[in-house]
Amino acid sequence: MTSPSTPASAEPAVVIYSGGMDSFTVLHRALREGYAVHALSFDYGQRHARELEVARHVCQSLGVPHRVVDIRAIHQLIGNSALTDASRELPKGDYGEENLTATVVPNRNMILLSLAIGHAVNIGASKCFYGAHGGDHVLYPDCRPAFVERMNDVAAIANFEAVEIVAPYLHADKTRILADGLAMGLDYAATWTCYLGQAQACGECGSCRERLGAFESLGVTDPLPYATS
Repeated sequence: MTSPSTPASAEPAVVIYSGGMDSFTVLHRALREGYAVHALSFDYGQRHARELEVARHVCQSLGVPHRVVDIRAIHQLIGNSALTDASRELPKGDYGEENLTATVVPNRNMILLSLAIGHAVNIGASKCFYGAHGGDHVLYPDCRPAFVERMNDVAAIANFEAVEIVAPYLHADKTRILADGLAMGLDYAATWTCYLGQAQACGECGSCRERLGAFESLGVTDPLPYATS
């Protein structure tokens, strides 16, 4: 992986970076647009830390400032989700209405964006990137255009310094994100998408299915190992 060069005079920007393929692509896009990226990852008590480990490795290899913020104290408030409660069964198969309530983490993106906006103000950044995309609209209300629009309204007035929330793939699907990343020469072996944190991706959860579908649509082999292959 080649580290994009960032001039010392570059404008700072915060990127919420989970370690998944969407935010991985957003991170590189922000770097290529010339921003001095400050990556933020959050440990909110998700089922596994595999994505956070991947995020650390990528940022270290790029020389990007990276903070993993421990907010596990709020787990007791948002633990009623299959993504935050390991005792609950994760739904398998493609995303659909029947999977909605099981994988939604209550108010997750509002919480993470609020913290990221605070960090942006703290370091003098006027933009905060996150990886909401069109494929998430059916499942996650906090990835929809109406949410981003209203969060932007709040981010403009919550502090003396306005912060813009930037979601470059808000109206794009996973295939478009992957196509953009491949055009940038990105290596998606440096990402983790599976809802499970096992040695190999399960290939069966909604997140794996969506990812595999994107690679299949472009006729490209996913570099991650899968338990079901």
